[in-house]
Amino acid sequence: MEIIADNLSKKFQRDWIFRNLNLHFQTPHSYTIIGPNGSGKSTLLQILAGILPATNGTVTFKSNSEVVPVENIYRYLSIATPYLELIEEFTLLEAVKFHIQFKPLKDNLSIQEFLAIMKLEKSVKKQIKHFSSGMKQRLKLGLAFYSKTDLILLDEPTSNLDNQGIAWYHQEIEKNTKDRLLILCSNQSYEYEFCENIINITSFK
Repeated sequence: MEIIADNLSKKFQRDWIFRNLNLHFQTPHSYTIIGPNGSGKSTLLQILAGILPATNGTVTFKSNSEVVPVENIYRYLSIATPYLELIEEFTLLEAVKFHIQFKPLKDNLSIQEFLAIMKLEKSVKKQIKHFSSGMKQRLKLGLAFYSKTDLILLDEPTSNLDNQGIAWYHQEIEKNTKDRLLILCSNQSYEYEFCENIINITSFK
């Protein structure tokens, strides 16, 4: 998987969020976009996910050297962010079954095996709205890690996780990103200490 950002710029109203950004992301590498709150990290991630358009410049997506139209990029990625909402009326089992209609689990995992990895197997009949914030975050991350996709996008990945949850996050990152493209946004160094490439968004102001 490749993502090529060419002379990328984004503004809201009259304010430029970033300008003239040129980056090349490629499997099997990991990249972290850093910067203070409000600096444009999440905006860039949403452009790389095909959610937001850029103001200027282009983003090219490639899979096996073939260009992927931006309207199809969702098929290749899994994403976990604070602004990604779970369907709270679903039970855990319903939520996972709904998700895998669109993004099957990798490695031929069964739902039961997946829930055990999430340490959520005892909550299978519980509605998502009754989950703690940490349980919701583990579910978001788990669906991102274990979906059969080439690209993983994460924003503030350990938000709402306790120390045990953070340790689980690092374990799952190690297990699930070796042959995939990983891009994450963070301003907490412990979230990306393993990462090969650091991109400071403030360099493109």
